[in-house]
Amino acid sequence: MSNPENERKLAQIIEAARRHRIGRRRFMEGALYTGATAAAASTMFATKVQAQTPKRGGTFRVGIHDGNTSDGLDPGTWQSVLQIQIGCCAYSYLTEITADNALGPDLAMEWEATPDAKTWTFRLNPNATFHNGNKVTANDVIASMNHHRGETTTSAAAALLNVVVDITAPDDETVVFELETGTADWPYIMTDYHLIIVPANEDGTANWQAEIGSGPYAFTSHEPGVRSEFTRHEGWHRLDEGAWFDAVTMITLNDANARQTALVTGQVDAITSVDLKTVGMLGRAPGIVIDNLPSGSHITIPGFADTAPMDNVDARLALKYAINREDLVEKIFFGNASVGNDTPLNETFPFFEPIPQRPYDPERAKFHLEKAGLSSMDITVKASDSVFSGAVDMATLFSEHARPAGINITPQREPADNFWANVWLQQPFPIVQWGARPTPDAIFSLVYQSGVDWNEGRWGNERFDELLFAAKAELDAAVRTEMYTEMSQILADDSPVIIPLFVNRIMGRRDNVMRNEAIASNWELDGARGYQRWWFA
Repeated sequence: MSNPENERKLAQIIEAARRHRIGRRRFMEGALYTGATAAAASTMFATKVQAQTPKRGGTFRVGIHDGNTSDGLDPGTWQSVLQIQIGCCAYSYLTEITADNALGPDLAMEWEATPDAKTWTFRLNPNATFHNGNKVTANDVIASMNHHRGETTTSAAAALLNVVVDITAPDDETVVFELETGTADWPYIMTDYHLIIVPANEDGTANWQAEIGSGPYAFTSHEPGVRSEFTRHEGWHRLDEGAWFDAVTMITLNDANARQTALVTGQVDAITSVDLKTVGMLGRAPGIVIDNLPSGSHITIPGFADTAPMDNVDARLALKYAINREDLVEKIFFGNASVGNDTPLNETFPFFEPIPQRPYDPERAKFHLEKAGLSSMDITVKASDSVFSGAVDMATLFSEHARPAGINITPQREPADNFWANVWLQQPFPIVQWGARPTPDAIFSLVYQSGVDWNEGRWGNERFDELLFAAKAELDAAVRTEMYTEMSQILADDSPVIIPLFVNRIMGRRDNVMRNEAIASNWELDGARGYQRWWFA
């Protein structure tokens, strides 16, 4: 076998031993087969299996940033970090993003598509139950998906499901999606955090109000934006592979200092975001571990395409040339980020090909400002450190970058509570952080498709939409890459949304909180699944 193949097999053997699927003897035999010596195999068993074997017990207390008293349980309205964490703790999805950022099963054990990718069939785990003991059936899945469909839906996920023609249930454990156009990424789309599975009411609607899911933990109390408590669901269909904690407590701590103090003093076991100014000092504190992961999570500053001055393409370009991306990476994120290029795609995405990087160029910004018929530009950039640590400082630094170009930016600090309800989508130029989506189609369909609810720039482009729907059904990877590259260039040149950088996921935990070597970077805390994957030493 090749070395990569040996490594893959060895990783599988280690994981099997950790999950008690094989014993020490089988582990040693398998490790020796991959070329390891007896001494090396014995050491690996002690350090990678015995020392890292999960065990049950304890209450996992997490300090979460970006929680709001307005955070409801209707999954179609979810926006905040707290809602995403609750979604993956208390509910199940058809599929999930695994710890190694791949696609894996959740409620669906397997799935298959017709050659044209227009019909997708998912087969459900027959052992899945809701927290009230009722079996999860195909009708529950259909009701949950239909909650995000139809003319009356208010769901932000409607844009992801607008290609669905029909959803049927041949039996209790089979769900069939009929799509208007071929969609090669359909199983990935099912991981979107809005698409939780809840019980169906008798009339076929989704019962999201009852706080009943089929995830690893069940609600015991819930005060939005303050504190939520959960206990392990003993009927969870994946109990042999996770839900090691007996209980989970989520505490909203929007203030960065309060979060870090709670971690250092042992009031919480993990926090979702670390203050970038003090990440080095916190990492040196006794008993603290920092997880720092490059990701596809990105910052946006969306103007409105239907509102002056961003109704003019040259005014948009002026702002994009007036921001010093490298300076933001160093001074706001202390190197824990990478330069963006006004597209939500980077090298963490499949089908990615870079486009020419836009530089910081105040003179070029002036040129576009004059071309737009403006001698200067005055805008207010709204920021809240509850969205990410350093957001307000970023607005201030952007104002310094833009001043030489004749662009006057007024930074405005927004209250931590209800930023998503009162500022984002309601006012131009908020500073926003987006979580990583698994594919280009997911982020493009959700945010940049004409007319979708979360189109934060109120922008539309006919060629972009044409490519979006063509790429969904394109099975040739090279052709699909070309399409997404052209779409990225259209965004960079035409959209009113500035995307200056991609940020690392930087989280903290006590050193008695254990995790696997691989960790997902799409959301905080292992893709918001640390509740099911992590354990106490």
